[in-house]
Amino acid sequence: MSILAANKYDRVPVKAIIEAKASPPRPAAAPAVLHLTVDEESAGQRLDNYLIRHLKGVPKTHVYRIIRSGEVRLNKGRAAADARVAAGDVVRVPPVRQAARPDPAPAAPAREFPLLLEDDWLLAIDKPAGVAVHGGSGVSFGVIEQLRRARPQARLLELVHRLDRETSGVLLVAKKRSALKALQEQFRARSTGKTYLAVVRGDWPERIKVIDAPLHKYLIEGGERRVKTVAAEHPDAMRAVTLVRVRERVGGYSLLEVTIKTGRTHQIRVHLAAQGHPIVGDDKYGDFAHNRLLHKRGLKRMFLHAWRLQFEHPASGERIELLAPLPADLPWPLPEVPPA
Repeated sequence: MSILAANKYDRVPVKAIIEAKASPPRPAAAPAVLHLTVDEESAGQRLDNYLIRHLKGVPKTHVYRIIRSGEVRLNKGRAAADARVAAGDVVRVPPVRQAARPDPAPAAPAREFPLLLEDDWLLAIDKPAGVAVHGGSGVSFGVIEQLRRARPQARLLELVHRLDRETSGVLLVAKKRSALKALQEQFRARSTGKTYLAVVRGDWPERIKVIDAPLHKYLIEGGERRVKTVAAEHPDAMRAVTLVRVRERVGGYSLLEVTIKTGRTHQIRVHLAAQGHPIVGDDKYGDFAHNRLLHKRGLKRMFLHAWRLQFEHPASGERIELLAPLPADLPWPLPEVPPA
């Protein structure tokens, strides 16, 4: 066949192309009634929180609306938002349209961390500095995402409490929801014992054993968070109590055991700095010029370490004490810095 003949059969009139009708899009699948069976790990949750966790992409206002209207049924009966679900309960959810999920973020790399304790209820790790405990605020992933990736068979892994990214030391992770609730209640009731090791510049005064100074969070230019001490009558004051014990003084520095009775953001860092003795290596509240000198001599980070954690085991009630020794990147005594 000639080229001319081939073109004869390949050509389609322009008008036919313009008038051609596109195939109609397939209708999206209509949402259907859901019947959710509560598992043991979800037992004890409020009904509203249980639904919010399962109905990803559904606005919270809509979740509360279908509960109030009676469209949500708990074991075939109406239930209030604050009703507690139990293992084996069946929750009927009316048809709801869930928002399309955005493209997933890159998966966190699987990683295990040094273990201090593990049983069927919880695990305790020695978190290294420089690792966030969870993703968010510009951080793609943290300890909890990496642990979940490393342990895909785990039914539940949840942070019991938090540590600053720059702080190393003992971190608790719950493996059962009942353990999570019991441990977090101990933190709220301040019945746990959280003691840190910190090094400050200068000789810490023996007379300062208790720091009871309210704190206030604020944002600096660029949106970064900072904390400062304020008067008790300040409208946004949050009470903060820190106990300080001198363990050792060497070479113009003091190694302190610091126990917090409240868990405020940057509490230890701000309280110690407010007494004129900032933590060495602290890049937010410290002595920046002195930090640079220490950096040249091997101290590459803030000298703050979650050394000891005491709590009651959520199953046995036994009082547990966990200790994380100082890591290699926190040398004590510190290298000497020649006077300026």
